[in-house]
Amino acid sequence: MNVIGENGGAEGRVAEFEELRPLLFSIAYRILGSVGEAEDAVQEAWLRFDASTTRPDSVRAFLSATVTRISIDVLRSARVRRERYVGPWLPEPLLNDPYQDPARAAELADSVSMAALLLLERLSPLERSVFVLREVFAFGFGEIASAVGRSEAACRQLLVRARRHMEEGRPRFEADRRERQELADRFFGALSRGDVAGLRQLLAADVRMVGDSGGKAPQLAKAVVGAEKAARLLAAVYPLMARVDITFERHEVNGQPGAVFRDRDGRVLHALVLDVLDGQIQTVRAVINPDKLGHLGPVADAWALDREVKRIRRSGP
Repeated sequence: MNVIGENGGAEGRVAEFEELRPLLFSIAYRILGSVGEAEDAVQEAWLRFDASTTRPDSVRAFLSATVTRISIDVLRSARVRRERYVGPWLPEPLLNDPYQDPARAAELADSVSMAALLLLERLSPLERSVFVLREVFAFGFGEIASAVGRSEAACRQLLVRARRHMEEGRPRFEADRRERQELADRFFGALSRGDVAGLRQLLAADVRMVGDSGGKAPQLAKAVVGAEKAARLLAAVYPLMARVDITFERHEVNGQPGAVFRDRDGRVLHALVLDVLDGQIQTVRAVINPDKLGHLGPVADAWALDREVKRIRRSGP
């Protein structure tokens, strides 16, 4: 490292950091599965970088290692909280991954999907961090060892274990983006119409519907499994929601087809994301916990909307 002089270039340091911010956030988000915690980790990395009186030989390596260490510490405490979480836990929805690398576009897209992030939850914090740095961002083992505070040999062993766990349940998605989007178009069209038959045709026989409310918003009692049950539930609920002026905007959510649902005032109610494989929808995930939606905009009062929907249901057509 080099000592920074009195005129060490505060503006230059800020510029260097801002150039690397997308990468740092993308690393932290994949380790943590939380937009808010990832943003906090990036901010803490900046504070440590700004407070340093020396200039690292590689700013990228220094900041990547710093945000990784911070994320590992945060994840260790977060895992304890997630063990006490009410109902299924899902990652916070991400509409846009700020880091782009054309050479690794496929790895980046797959690694940010909810299915992949849930699979990463099976790994220890160290395994997860090593896997993310190596498999997603192609860091060298020397950089990884420095980031996680282990030897290169230990990091290779951690990667072997992480790969084994990931391969056991690695998600596969439709390679043809156009086909995937066309199927999503049909799904959301049938959803808007309350078309049971149309929905049933698009859903895999063993489709799963999962919602994450954290006990802080109305939610299904348990996961719904099977095309018939899922189609009937979706066809019954969403037309009722439309009657209280709930609308949705189509988005890619965590790199997969999805939508953000809003109330009549434009506040966020929930995010919905679809996993598509072999021309059918395998999983429908809804993030309803208001604590996980604030980064998308002002959050709706889901309980009040639920009461309004139930009142309309009782009153009939």
